[in-house]
Amino acid sequence: MESQEQNRAGVRRTVIRTLAVLVGMFAFAFALVPLYDVFCQITGINGKVDATAQSIVHEEVDDSRYVNVQFITRGSPGLPWRMSVEMHQMSVHPGQTAEVDFTFTNNSHNESWGRAVPSVSPSNATRHLRKVSCFCFEEQLLQGDERLTIPLVFQLARDLPAEINTITLVYTLYPVDHGTQSASLTNIGNDSFINDPKNEQKNNKAAGETI
Repeated sequence: MESQEQNRAGVRRTVIRTLAVLVGMFAFAFALVPLYDVFCQITGINGKVDATAQSIVHEEVDDSRYVNVQFITRGSPGLPWRMSVEMHQMSVHPGQTAEVDFTFTNNSHNESWGRAVPSVSPSNATRHLRKVSCFCFEEQLLQGDERLTIPLVFQLARDLPAEINTITLVYTLYPVDHGTQSASLTNIGNDSFINDPKNEQKNNKAAGETI
């Protein structure tokens, strides 16, 4: 009888330990995603870029070299939008601030939300690319058949490694389910280019203000 009780106690301990290990593994795996994103943003690994505006650094422009910056846009099967860029590549001096226009077109008759998610290649160039103003910082709302042009304002740091001669910036469109987010986003200030994209575009063109 005593042996049976010991066996049952042993089984209970084993079950409890197993459950504790499973819970710990689940929590660890869940935490890996944000930790990985933070790590990639700090180190530039995997081409992940910061999703917040950065200030222009007033430094001397390196006129002795040019860097070819390429722009690639990609659509999404779940979003009836087309994204285009006014020029697919441009030459920029390190330390120079540059601007290029991107146009979003809603090819459906219904309003929808979307977001352009960026990545940079080579990945070690990420830390040397400053985005001063970018549509990628926020979700975008397009009415049916609406066409919207928004500038990307960026700066290449002067300390960009000498071996990097070409940087490719890729923007991929993704649909956004805005059913649970609309209430919070409508409270964003009047400066937000979600609430007033035309005015924000003019401000960016005129003064290069951060979003």
